[in-house]
Amino acid sequence: MSSLISQTIIVLVSIISFSAVQANNIPAVFAFGDSILDTGNNNNLLTLTKVNFFPYGREFVNRRATGRFGNGRIPTDMIAEGLGIKNIVPAYRSPFLQPNDILTGVSFASGGSGLDPLTARLQGVIWVPDQLKDFKAYIAKLNSITGDEEKTKSIITNAVYVISAGNNDIALTYFPNPLRNTRYTVFSYTNLMVSWTQSFMKELYNLGARKFAIMGTLPLGCLPGASNALGGICLEPANAVARLFNQKLAKEVNNLNSMLPGSRSIYVDMYNPLLGLVRNPLRSGFTSPTRPCCCAPMAPVPCMDPSRHVFWDIGHPSERAYQTIIPPIIQQIQQSFA
Repeated sequence: MSSLISQTIIVLVSIISFSAVQANNIPAVFAFGDSILDTGNNNNLLTLTKVNFFPYGREFVNRRATGRFGNGRIPTDMIAEGLGIKNIVPAYRSPFLQPNDILTGVSFASGGSGLDPLTARLQGVIWVPDQLKDFKAYIAKLNSITGDEEKTKSIITNAVYVISAGNNDIALTYFPNPLRNTRYTVFSYTNLMVSWTQSFMKELYNLGARKFAIMGTLPLGCLPGASNALGGICLEPANAVARLFNQKLAKEVNNLNSMLPGSRSIYVDMYNPLLGLVRNPLRSGFTSPTRPCCCAPMAPVPCMDPSRHVFWDIGHPSERAYQTIIPPIIQQIQQSFA
């Protein structure tokens, strides 16, 4: 009986907290896609693409490795905080998920995933369209907590949906895999990626989503995994493909505003802000633009001060790099969805 009372109190407090957040017109944040937004959904998967171990999370709350691909918080958390919702966004598949987590948003993203089904299959992670299955299950849980279909619909409709997909399709699937680079040209493959993005967003729209923030890819040729092969010089062919996809994606995002009635979609540029840190690191207080702090052959022992590094590991920015580039993105989201 006491546990039932406690659970009821938790739910009531959660609903009250949600009502306060709803006054900001954005009650929740949901994240889909890859490791840029994954807060721990891979932890219990049978995959090598997981980071729930030290030194990951070294600068996170209580120095915990939560499955975030970095040394601290990532864009999912920072965006939610910037919108006044909460400081930490849990993974939907976390065994510690609480009622308030359900009400105010979770991450469905899976590190290593992508738009191409082959990308997820090769790594044993959650394909981006399959993340919709978790979202449907989430909606059922949300409805059981609110006990009100209209309140559930209000959360789903007014929430912001942040999507990051495409990084792994280009870097890990297209370039190294003859199943893709011999069958498709760069131009046709990036067209296919845009088509996959459109289909995914339509599925989300059909489930009630209306506010979309779609991230472009990072400057993939400048990630340490690529640039350190050339002594820290960005690999231009990879950057060129990333730019091509981002240009097409930005155009498609604008088209979706007219294709999906009552919705609002914005393109979020991740490429140029991060490229700016690599090209002009000292301007923002960085001294190591392409050498990672950790977890790579060129950095077998984690650095002492990751705040001086643009990158934490071979494929992911450091927490401070995110702290530098995310604030304008938060402002863009606020202005677009206020």
